[in-house]
Amino acid sequence: MKDIQPLCFTLSNGVRLVYLYKSTEVSHVGFTFLAGSKFEQSQQVGLAHFLEHCVFKGTSKRKGLQVLSRLDDVGGELNAFTAKEEICLYASITQQYVSRAIDLLADISLNSTFPAEELEKEKLVILDELNSYLDSPSDKIFDDFEAHLFPNHPLGNNILGTKKSVKGFKREDLISFVDTHFTSDNLVVSYVGNYSKIKLVALLESALVSLPNRAEQPIYNEIGPYEPFSIRTKEANYQSHAVIGGMGPSYLHEDRRGMGLLINVLGGPALNSRLTLAIREKHGLAYAVDASYTSFSDTGFWCVYLGTDPKNIDKAILLAKKEIERLCDKGLSSAQLARAKKQFKGHMSLGMDSNMGLMLGLGKSLLAFNQIDTIKEIHEGIDRLTTQELIEIANKYLAPSLISELIFDCKKVNNKG
Repeated sequence: MKDIQPLCFTLSNGVRLVYLYKSTEVSHVGFTFLAGSKFEQSQQVGLAHFLEHCVFKGTSKRKGLQVLSRLDDVGGELNAFTAKEEICLYASITQQYVSRAIDLLADISLNSTFPAEELEKEKLVILDELNSYLDSPSDKIFDDFEAHLFPNHPLGNNILGTKKSVKGFKREDLISFVDTHFTSDNLVVSYVGNYSKIKLVALLESALVSLPNRAEQPIYNEIGPYEPFSIRTKEANYQSHAVIGGMGPSYLHEDRRGMGLLINVLGGPALNSRLTLAIREKHGLAYAVDASYTSFSDTGFWCVYLGTDPKNIDKAILLAKKEIERLCDKGLSSAQLARAKKQFKGHMSLGMDSNMGLMLGLGKSLLAFNQIDTIKEIHEGIDRLTTQELIEIANKYLAPSLISELIFDCKKVNNKG
């Protein structure tokens, strides 16, 4: 894959910009703020996500419908998402409307007015979103697993909040959160397209001139010592669901690439991942089986998800644990390691094939690392991994004694098949 060559700039007010030229008619631009749910105080659970919804409800320059129509009227798209560490507001537009998109993203970031009547309507939307999530055990189990991994810490909170917290939010809460976290040192702008970088910098300098400089440092409990758990409840209706996993390295830790490769081997997107072959292909025990590794600035975690017929859940979990134990005991042979490296690098390259995904990824990378590694540098880091190093990483994070499990059994079914 041809190496990408993004350029990084720092605007006069401290906002960081990552710019990648692509010969395409469509441009993608994102404003990524270090302002996710991790930075909420105990009385603010769900506030970052509520804010992400409410920035579209009107500004000092535009009514809500004008915000929603500004890009839609010219065939563009405006969207946003909230994660544990960031809020991202982003747009996709044809080249001639880049300035319109920059102006709009800056407007909703800096000038949202949060009309009281609109906030009350949006609360109903989020309460409905919460009900939808509660009605989906395959989604709920992940949030519950994180709650047990990170007790008494914002990383363990549901990004959506709770019904009680959402109902209690006021306009003043949103204004305070914006004033605290929507600052120049907390913002990275990412752009992928063929708009002139000189013109883009000038647009951003003008649009973000009033952005405050310095974010307040959040105060929250430190992550406590990890204590593996095993919890089984009846919360499913037709399928049984299970998540097993544990703690992992942060995205700043030297183990992160080795951990990513191990999880990719175990249950990544490939049809020949170890879990897919052992549980689905060989025994036909589950349709849904995968593994993932999620990292933050100060910690991380890994997990394996299984969705099965109730009578198969225990056997599927046992098979998954055997595959994990194999990685700890035997590691990868030279041939397996070479193949795993090629596969891991290939999957990363496929993830960069979408210009929108690339724009979001570049923004996240600059926000996290304050630099952008080239594909060559990333591949070289993967190539340096050794069999012994991977065994050590596996035993540090995947050892049987470190594995937690959360199982949602069916409410009216005996799972002993």
